[in-house]
Amino acid sequence: MSEQTVAEDRRRPPVAVVVLLLTALLTVLLIAFAWPAARSQPRDLPLGIAGPPQAVTQLTSSLDQAMPGGFEIKAYADRAAAVRAIENRDVYGAIVADPQTPEVLTASAGGPAVAQILTQLAGRIGAQQGVAPKVTDVVPLPADDPRGTGLAAGALPLVIGGIAAAGMLTQLVRGGGRRMAGALAFAVTGGLALAAVLQFWLGSFEGSYWANSGVIALSIAAISLTLLGLEWLIGTAGLALGAATMMLLGNPLSGMTSAPEMLPGGWGALGQLLPPGAGGTALRSVGFFDGAGAGRPLLVLGCWLVLGLLLCAAGAGRDRTRRAVPARPEASPVTV
Repeated sequence: MSEQTVAEDRRRPPVAVVVLLLTALLTVLLIAFAWPAARSQPRDLPLGIAGPPQAVTQLTSSLDQAMPGGFEIKAYADRAAAVRAIENRDVYGAIVADPQTPEVLTASAGGPAVAQILTQLAGRIGAQQGVAPKVTDVVPLPADDPRGTGLAAGALPLVIGGIAAAGMLTQLVRGGGRRMAGALAFAVTGGLALAAVLQFWLGSFEGSYWANSGVIALSIAAISLTLLGLEWLIGTAGLALGAATMMLLGNPLSGMTSAPEMLPGGWGALGQLLPPGAGGTALRSVGFFDGAGAGRPLLVLGCWLVLGLLLCAAGAGRDRTRRAVPARPEASPVTV
């Protein structure tokens, strides 16, 4: 065995250290993806109640006893006002407090898990009052995807697309400007492709195809440009840090499989400040609610896009500074 081989073996970590690192990585992945789902339940979930003040007070008290802290109640004068609030994404659903014909209004397009909870809640109300409420889905999911699995599953490819774009462009394309152009071009083509599959093949979307593809493209661009900028400034460590943030925080905390208000603690709010969560919320709003409630998530995506551009600009500026600094001339030998 050569001395070089021996030196290389000495620099390598022991097998036990590698096993421990792999175990830690596996544990982190499990916690990141399983913990939010396992602890999912309503937490200050916006819910409307339509009816006279006395009925609203009684129902609010009953809901607080059934699910303490589960709902943030908003009162509405009548059913029509509650329906408008659902369509404007002010609430996820509503209860029409009519003693003769009680009704529970849901919006499965806004979150199938929330609609299921409200449907179960209707059964409890019927058992208490002796009259089974009618359940009406005000904004339903498409008939081709009644459980919303396509939209929920589409969150992961969106994140992976942004990460893969940054990684491949960094390795295969020279020049920061060309990498940025490639990331933007891929965001457009990726948005068009993903929206076409989800809307025309799987039937998971409604609304304008161009608006849906635009939201997806903005999400991919926000992720890929941010990672490109981090790699430009910090190197491989920056790319790895950004990718881990998007994958281990952004994707599990996006609320795509339930709702941000159903995630533990303030993690749902954090998830909405990251591109995967903001992109998913904006996509629901544009695809099913005519853009209602899309303002804030689109602003978040825009901020991430600007951050990515600024990081790339900082990386380009640093490169120009390094090239502008002249190399030190070698000292000439002194002759005696």
